[in-house]
Amino acid sequence: MSRFVLRRLMIVPFLLLGIVTISFGISRFISSDPLANIVGERQLNNPEVVNAAKKKWGLDGGLAKQYTTYMGNLFHGDLGTSFRTRQPVTKDLGDRLPATFELALGALIIGGGGGVALGALAASRKDKPTDHAARLFSLLGSSLPVFWIGLVLLFILYARLGWVPGPGRLPPRVAAPPDHTGFYTVDALWAGDVKLFLSCLARLALPCFVLGWAYMGTISRLVRAAMLDELHADYVRTARAKGLREFRVLRSHVLRNAWLPTLTILGYSVGQLLTASVLTETIFQWNGIGSYAVQASNTLDYPAISGVSLFGGAAFLLANLITDVLYAVADPKIRLA
Repeated sequence: MSRFVLRRLMIVPFLLLGIVTISFGISRFISSDPLANIVGERQLNNPEVVNAAKKKWGLDGGLAKQYTTYMGNLFHGDLGTSFRTRQPVTKDLGDRLPATFELALGALIIGGGGGVALGALAASRKDKPTDHAARLFSLLGSSLPVFWIGLVLLFILYARLGWVPGPGRLPPRVAAPPDHTGFYTVDALWAGDVKLFLSCLARLALPCFVLGWAYMGTISRLVRAAMLDELHADYVRTARAKGLREFRVLRSHVLRNAWLPTLTILGYSVGQLLTASVLTETIFQWNGIGSYAVQASNTLDYPAISGVSLFGGAAFLLANLITDVLYAVADPKIRLA
C-alpha cells in the first residue's frame, strides 16, 4: 500500500505541470487582450501607460519568457498577482475556498447520502411504485441542467412562496461573523451567534440541494444496479435461509458489498464538486472558487485562470488518490493484489 501511494504521489507533480501548461497555453492563444481590463479602454492608445502595464504584469516578453517566469515563480509557491483584484492569487483562492468547500460538503452529504438511501430503497422495492418514483426523481436530477433547476427553484420557493431565503451567503445588511475558519456556519457558532448560524445554514440548503441533486441521481442508479446484482448472490440466499430479517440482509450484507463501486463515484464527485460549482455559485451569488473562475475568464485574468486550473487539478488528483486508497482498504482482493 505504501509503495502504491508513493508511486501515485510521484506522478502528481508531472500531472499538475501538464495542467498548468495547457491552461497557460489556452489562455494566451485567446484573441482578446487583457490590457483593456488592466488599464481601461481610454488608456489603450497611450503607449507609455500600455508599456508600463505590460512591464508591471509580465506581459512585455514573448510566450516563452512569460512561461518560464511564471513557472519559476510557481516553483517558489507564487501563483502571481490577479489583474482584477490586485491581490496575490493564493490569497484570493484562500479567501474563497471556505465558501466553495462549505457548499461542496453540503452537496456531497445530500447527493451521497440521499443517493445511497434512494438507490437502496429502489432496489428493495424493485418494479414497484416506490422504485419507479425513485428512478424518476434520480433521472430528473441527473438530466435537468443545474442552472435551470436553480433558477426554477429560486423563482418558486423564494420569489413566489417565500419558503427559502434568497441568494447570497448572508442576509442583506448583516455583517459576516469574526473570521476564524472562513466557514460562516462554523464562525457563527464560534462567536455564539445561533441566529446567524441558522440563517447561514438555511441559505446553504437550496444551493446544496441543487448541486447535490445531479450527483444523487448518478449515485442512486449505481447503488440500485449494484444491489440488484448482489441480491441474486448465494450468500444472500444463505442469510435469508438462516432467518435473518430482510432489513438486516439488505443493510449488513447487500449494501455493504454494493458500497464498493459507489466509492469511485463519490471520490470523483468530491473533486468535481470543488471545481464544477460555477453555475450554482453564479446563480446563488456564492462568493467561492466557481464565481472567481467566471470573473477571471471574463477579464482574461491570466494568473487567476492558471491558479484556478491548478487548484482544480490538485483537487481531482487528491480525491482520486484518496478514493483508490479507500477502495484498497475496503476490498481485501485489491489490497492483496
